[in-house]
Amino acid sequence: MLNLRQVHHIAVVASDYVRSKTFYCDVLGFTLMDEFYREERDSWKADLALNGEYTLELFSFPNPPARVSRPEACGLRHLAFSVEDIDLAITGLSNAGVSCEPVRIDPYTERRFTFFSDPDGLPLELYEMG
Repeated sequence: MLNLRQVHHIAVVASDYVRSKTFYCDVLGFTLMDEFYREERDSWKADLALNGEYTLELFSFPNPPARVSRPEACGLRHLAFSVEDIDLAITGLSNAGVSCEPVRIDPYTERRFTFFSDPDGLPLELYEMG
């Protein structure tokens, strides 16, 4: 048994590092903990926290290949974030110019959720915890 404790972080590669850093920090509310330029790879790396917890690594690489994310491609499907009030979160995203899919109801939990995308089309989900 591995005795995994928790998910340590999620890594995201951005096609436009500054645009994605702005999206994750200014729109979604992550905090920039550390930021490094790795000259040997011509790559930026940012460590981002959500509510004080290290959560996301944001990378840039020269000319990264596009990733297939829909429909139902094999691999990581989406990242989901819990919110208390999905309507308030959707309004915040809308005010930042981010559109969301229509709200759906999870048939098993009866909780409301919606999807939106980061600047590179990575599917993200809001899941209302109430």
